[in-house]
Amino acid sequence: MFTGIIEQIGSVQKYLALDDSQTGGNGASLTIENAGPILKDCHLGDSIAINGTCLTVTEFNNDSFKVGISDETLRRTTLGSSKVGDKVNLERAISGNVRFGGHLVQGHVDTIAEIINRHPDGNSISFTFRLRDSEFINYIVPKGFIAVDGTSLTVTGVNYQEATFSIMMVAYTQSKVVLPLKKIGDYVNIEVDLTGKLISRQVELQLGSQISNENSQLYQLISRIIDKKLSRSTRND
Repeated sequence: MFTGIIEQIGSVQKYLALDDSQTGGNGASLTIENAGPILKDCHLGDSIAINGTCLTVTEFNNDSFKVGISDETLRRTTLGSSKVGDKVNLERAISGNVRFGGHLVQGHVDTIAEIINRHPDGNSISFTFRLRDSEFINYIVPKGFIAVDGTSLTVTGVNYQEATFSIMMVAYTQSKVVLPLKKIGDYVNIEVDLTGKLISRQVELQLGSQISNENSQLYQLISRIIDKKLSRSTRND
């Protein structure tokens, strides 16, 4: 788990679409440099989020570390388009004694989004994004949490028809994360708030359970409504 509070901005040192080395696992791999401050307590197998994507450290030294990337992660995230020199957000998985400053972030990216607008608002920057997979807009609510490239942010507006949402980034945060470096047309990783997904799933399960149970209050209510409609239809005939 992560908090969405970025600890370090690193740089892509190397991206390999096929890494057949012992630490590459015959898949894609990514090596990140300028990561020294978060590697002082690093161990092989530790989890580090790169632009909001939880990945496992397979190799590291004092300044850089390497991770493998699965095909599923490549499909879900922007990491497959990584280029040498790209700046990335870094955050270590939380430990038990860390203050929780952001929100609960799993590091499991749901989809990507395109930056379709950005403009200054005082000393802040307003960003608007369009989701690639529009179904995830149902989990985004105004004033709710969202993780953009792993950064915990507050949603300022949502357009459910257009599958777009907006955030406002204050001046302090601008110097700590990579988003201000991106322009209109660039893509970012999106993880919607876990709470919304859990509530939605529980509602689906409860409704499904009650509809299939003839003794449930919901089933009986629907049956009465149908009987009433049928009775009216018969009288009108």
